[in-house]
Amino acid sequence: MAPRILLVRHGQTEWSLLGRHTGRTDIPLLEEGRRGAGLLGERLRRAPFSGLPDVEVRTSPLARAAETCALAGFGERAKAWDALMEWDYGAYEGLTPAEIRERAGPDWVIWRDGVRDGEALAEVGARADEVIAWAKEADRDVLVFAHGHILRVLAARWLSLDPSFAARLKLDPASLSVLGWGYGEPAMDHWNDIAHLTG
Repeated sequence: MAPRILLVRHGQTEWSLLGRHTGRTDIPLLEEGRRGAGLLGERLRRAPFSGLPDVEVRTSPLARAAETCALAGFGERAKAWDALMEWDYGAYEGLTPAEIRERAGPDWVIWRDGVRDGEALAEVGARADEVIAWAKEADRDVLVFAHGHILRVLAARWLSLDPSFAARLKLDPASLSVLGWGYGEPAMDHWNDIAHLTG
């Protein structure tokens, strides 16, 4: 069976709750975020995942992702990887979309217009491609803990779509997604699954 990529977005933080662009700032999880990570871990220990005993684990080195990974029970198996860090938002770090539009214009959209003094969307896409190449070479499923925008871009690239397609892929904190295969082609098995949070 071809390897799948299981994606986990980190748990809730103060900035994600407020809609502030959180790139490289090391924001800790809120208590809600820690709870969500624990519930995710419980879900992954049950069937059909059964603890994912053979999975290879990578995490963004940023605290919110690494802590989510640890609280879910995969910290000791994980390796930190800079390729999984969030988009570098440059001058827009910490700002809400409304605050950015005050500076960049009312029609600003990150997926089209990008950021100032930060990382280009093509660069984020190249990092996503690096993760995909690693996953496709694995002889087992892989599990990654990372951030909203990089994971959305990763999914777009898995489907061989432009990174800007990520605009159409909503992703909640502490969500689980699975990128797999259909008829021999990369496909999306599950997306933005938060059943472990909602009961």
